[in-house]
Amino acid sequence: MSAFQGIWVPVVTPFHDGAIDFIGLRRLVSHLLEKHVAGIMVCTTTGEAASLSRQEQLAVLDAVLQVVPAHRVVMGLSGNNQIELLQFQREILKRPVAGLLVPAPSYIRPCQAGLEAFFRTVADASGVPIILYDIPYRTGVSFERATLLNIAAHERIVAIKDCGGNLANTLALIASGQVDVLCGEDIQMFNALCLGATGAIAASAHVHTEQFVALCQQVRDNQLAEARATFFQLLPLINAMFSEPNPAPVKAALALQGLIGSELRAPMQAASAAVTAQMQPFI
Repeated sequence: MSAFQGIWVPVVTPFHDGAIDFIGLRRLVSHLLEKHVAGIMVCTTTGEAASLSRQEQLAVLDAVLQVVPAHRVVMGLSGNNQIELLQFQREILKRPVAGLLVPAPSYIRPCQAGLEAFFRTVADASGVPIILYDIPYRTGVSFERATLLNIAAHERIVAIKDCGGNLANTLALIASGQVDVLCGEDIQMFNALCLGATGAIAASAHVHTEQFVALCQQVRDNQLAEARATFFQLLPLINAMFSEPNPAPVKAALALQGLIGSELRAPMQAASAAVTAQMQPFI
C-alpha cells in the first residue's frame, strides 16, 4: 500500500494582478493542513498549471514546500513534448516531493502501446512514486483496461487518480491490488471509497475540508450510515463547485472566506455573480 491515502487537495494557485500571490498560497496551504488533509497536490488542473510557465510552476512548488512537509506534497507533471517534460521532471526532482501526478500527453492521442511507453519512460526516469492521472475528457485519450493494468505493474507507479469515467476499469484496478485508487471525481467519492479506493484528490475539499476528511475516516471505520449522511451533506457543495469551470467556483468560495482572491488567469474567467452568490451558504 502506498502513502497516498485519505483526502489530498489539488490546491488552487492564487493570483493578484496577474502574478502569483505567494502570501495567499502559503496562507491557504497552512489552513488546509490545519484541517488534517493527507497532503497537497501542486500544479494540477485545479492549480491552473496549464496557464503557468515552467519557472512559475517550480516557484509554486518551492512556496508550498516552505509550509508543507515534503512527504505530503505531490507535484503535477504534464505536457505533450516528452523531451521537454523529462527535462522538467529532472528540475522537479531536485526538490523533495512525495510523488508526481502524471496524465497522458494531451492533444497527441497516442495509441495504447504509446501510452505504455510514455508512462514507462517517465517512471524509469523518476526517483519518486508516480500517480497516473486518468482524465480522458482533458487529454483526449482513454486507457483500455489491459493498458492500465500493464502500466500499474511498474514498481514506481503506485496509485491512480481515477477520472476515467469507466466503472469497469475502476473495479479492475481496485480488485488487482496493484495500485491504490484515488477518486478524482468528487461526486463519485462515497461510491469509490466504499468500493475500496484509498482516498480522493478533491477540489471541493478546499471548503468544509474537515467534513471530507471525516467522510474518508468514516468509511475506513465501516461507519457507512454516518459516511452516507456526511456525503449527502457535502453533495450540494460538490455540485456548486463544478457549476462553472474549475477552479472558478473554488476560488470564489475561498475569496468569500478571505483566504485568497478570486482571480484566475486568462483565458479562464472568475466565477459569475450568480455562482459567487451560490457559494455564500457554504461559507
